[in-house]
Order: sequence, then structure tokens, then C-alpha cells
Amino acid sequence: MPENPTRALLTCGAVAGPLYVAVVLLQMPIRDGFDIGRHPASLLSNGDLGWIQIANFAITGLLLVAGAAGLRRAGGGAWGPRLIGVFGAGMVAAAVFRADPVDGFPPGTPLGPPTTVSTQGLLHFLVAAVAFLALASACFVYARRFRPVLCRATGVLFLAGWLSAFTGSRAANIAFALVIALAMAWTMLLHTHYVGIRDEDRSLT
Repeated sequence: MPENPTRALLTCGAVAGPLYVAVVLLQMPIRDGFDIGRHPASLLSNGDLGWIQIANFAITGLLLVAGAAGLRRAGGGAWGPRLIGVFGAGMVAAAVFRADPVDGFPPGTPLGPPTTVSTQGLLHFLVAAVAFLALASACFVYARRFRPVLCRATGVLFLAGWLSAFTGSRAANIAFALVIALAMAWTMLLHTHYVGIRDEDRSLT
């Protein structure tokens, strides 16, 4: 048992976002046919190397669930930790339910949008929607406790980027990738903030 389990849980939440973004960035140049302007990162779960993104979803999600437990123990409120936990659980679910191949990825997939949606693909979309709404809601909930301008801006930009991705334009797809990276950076800053609070509390005892 670690000396400070709350700090360990918060550290899990802090490393989750950078880990997710780093693994996606490392895959982009090695996955044939993948284009971030046409394909969301979730499509990386398909193909021979799809296990990398599946593991990325699962590990990042579990780290965020642990981070949510740390936020609750550190006095991060009631709803905020729950929403972060839902986001983490949604990422784990995204590892189970893969997005359907689309628009030439992986190689051999017909160009353009799919003509049908599989049950697995539909479930992926549903769990992603729940996870994204939970994350955006967490940004607004934590605006009362942590960097209000940053929290609200992250929530607004994330929602706007997600909704714009439905247009299918290259600019919107790139914007969506960027706001996901922004939101992941926000989760890192949030958990790091509470790590600092815990360290200050310990130094006073």
C-alpha cells in the first residue's frame, strides 16, 4: 500500500491525458492510410496494429477512473469526480466497442462514409457521446473550484469541436483532434492541481 494512496490515484489521472495523446501521435506516422484530417483517432483500433489503440483506450480509461477516485478523496466535490469517472469508463468501453472502418482506413476500406453501421460501431458512437458529454460537463462543474476561465473555455471549445466534426470537413476533423488534446491536457492540470493541494496539506501536518 503506498504511503499516500490519494496522491497515487491523482497521479494516475494526471498521466492519463499525456499518455493517450502521445500514443496517438506515435501511431499516426506508422499506420498506413491514416490521415487525421479524415479519420478520428478511434479508427486506429482497426487493422493489424489496432491493438495499440485498443490498449490506449483501456489503459487511459482505467487511469482516469483511478484519478476520479483520487479527486473524490482529495475533496474534489461530488459531481466532478463522477463525471471524470464516467469519461474514463467511456474510454474503456471504446476499447471494447471499436469504431467501424471508414473512408479508406484501414487500407482496403471503401472511400467515403459507410453505407451501413454495425452494432459494434453504433455502441462505440453511443459510449463516446456519453463520455464526451461527461467530460464537457466536468469542465463546467470544476469551473467553480479550479481556473474558471480555463475550465469554461475547455468545455466550450471541446463541445464546439466535437459537434463540428459531424460536418466531416478536413478543418473540422483536425479541430476535433486538437480539442481532444486540449481536454486531455485539462485533465492533467486538474489532477496535478489536487496533487499540489494534497502535498500542501501534508506539509502542514
